[in-house]
Amino acid sequence: MDGMGAFFAMGGYAGYVWPAFGIVLAVMAVLWITSIRGWHKSEQSLTALRGHRRQREGADE
Repeated sequence: MDGMGAFFAMGGYAGYVWPAFGIVLAVMAVLWITSIRGWHKSEQSLTALRGHRRQREGADE
């Protein structure tokens, strides 16, 4: 069990390592969420553009 305690203590640098790890994890989560939202928004735009194109091609015939 001492090995795990030493690991989490990080040789006395735990006060720097764990907050930095938490910040990186939070930033990565925000990037992931914004990427997924942007992807869904792009999909919606593409669907709308395809529908507009179909309407325009139908009117040309």
